[in-house]
Amino acid sequence: MKKIALALTMVLFALAFYTNARSAEQVKIEVLFMNHGPLMDTISKMKKIFSSYGNKISVSWYDFETREGEQFMDKKGIHQHVPLIIWINGTSTWTVENKEVTFSGFPTGSGPVFFQGKWTIDSLKKTLDQRMTKK
Repeated sequence: MKKIALALTMVLFALAFYTNARSAEQVKIEVLFMNHGPLMDTISKMKKIFSSYGNKISVSWYDFETREGEQFMDKKGIHQHVPLIIWINGTSTWTVENKEVTFSGFPTGSGPVFFQGKWTIDSLKKTLDQRMTKK
């Protein structure tokens, strides 16, 4: 009986270790966004990209206009009016094809010009692809 209990304990320990190791490999994405019409096309494109990675990523969405969103903004130190910020593994600035890209504001070419960032949906995908190959 002791051998069975010991074997069962070891199996459970191995399973717990495997689960923790797999979750540690996930790319963590946090999105702070304004739930307004002009941004919905971008949000839709982002969701499509994110879904293509399956369980390799975890995505958390924070709406500016909710209590949870306000708390997240405080946690991140965001005090300005910006329609969208995307953090990948804790940072919003990455190097994509030897160019520094900050995932903030609307993608280039969409939304009001004064709220456009210098990033594209393609640069977001390339950044996620880079994170996947670094595993």
